[in-house]
Amino acid sequence: MNTQNNTTTLKALIFDVDGTLSNTERDGHRVAFNQAFDEYGIGWHWSVEIYGELLAVTGGKERMKFYVEKFLGENEAPDDIMAKIPELHRAKTRHYTELLSTGAIPLRPGVERLIEEARQRGLRLAIATTTTPENVTALLTHTLGADSIAWFDVIAAGDIVPAKKPAPDIYEYALKAMNLTADDCIAFEDSENGIKSTIAASLQTIITINDYTRDHDFTGACIVLDQMGEPGKPFHVISGDAEGASLLDCDLVTKLHKKAIAG
Repeated sequence: MNTQNNTTTLKALIFDVDGTLSNTERDGHRVAFNQAFDEYGIGWHWSVEIYGELLAVTGGKERMKFYVEKFLGENEAPDDIMAKIPELHRAKTRHYTELLSTGAIPLRPGVERLIEEARQRGLRLAIATTTTPENVTALLTHTLGADSIAWFDVIAAGDIVPAKKPAPDIYEYALKAMNLTADDCIAFEDSENGIKSTIAASLQTIITINDYTRDHDFTGACIVLDQMGEPGKPFHVISGDAEGASLLDCDLVTKLHKKAIAG
């Protein structure tokens, strides 16, 4: 945190994607991985429980390598599997975008509302994620419409930086691309790796948990919520002070940002 500039005003919102904008992991990415494994006849199947353990590693290609190294015996993986992982990942991305096109993976409660309000107020928007650019644009297109891609000043995604979360690189890339400081922005995340990344980039962070991350350590977050909330469907505060609010809107985001920067 920059304690020398307590008058900093909020200029931009930076969103993680998987688990934050949409519950994509269990019913999206996991399903698409299994479809790719079936397509290539590898014989793997990632259950909900196994996938929860694999989420300790960010990045789809990295996740497959982790599975080979930590979950399989010496003779259980094809000899050429490491060389085939990029091809498998491309197939997985294709299956994932096909799932998105069916409308099977909606945005989480409150996401569209908050994004629309931020646009109306002139706040800048960005994305910082380990998922591929193709996955991001597919999600945005099939939930908010094709025009929504242009709403984001920066879509920092995939292999655009070599070190993925919990490294801060993807957020630092987004900040540099927007020509903003960390104190100008607030980040939205859902996981321990995510908040480790934002903290390392000196960003204040709002957390909305999901089924896979409810037990993660979110020390350092401005607030931890179960979701962003909608009118008539309030969020539940897990830790932090919502100051009487029942949904995450720009007023609450601004208050949380100001309090964190001043603190």
